Amino acid sequence: MPTIDQIAKLLAAEPDDAFLNFSMAMQLAKEQRGEQALRHFDRVIQVDPSYTAAYHHKANTLIGTGRLDEARRTLEAGINAAQRVGNMHAQSEMQELLASLE
Repeated sequence: MPTIDQIAKLLAAEPDDAFLNFSMAMQLAKEQRGEQALRHFDRVIQVDPSYTAAYHHKANTLIGTGRLDEARRTLEAGINAAQRVGNMHAQSEMQELLASLE
């Protein structure tokens, strides 16, 4: 997997690339840099609201920082996005995660 520096160079050239922003968010989350990761997950969702994995992983990052209400709202938005695009697998996974927060 590319490093944060490598992804940053690619993002400098293509700041609106959803996949690059998602890759950066995942790497930052992996390195426990939650706030930075959340900004990139938000950018993914802004650029491509149907990118369902961004909602799921953003919620997991929020859960990891104890922000459960925000995680719930993110999951609800992600479930709606998954329904819009017909991604039943993502919808199911996010529903399970949301239920685990109740």
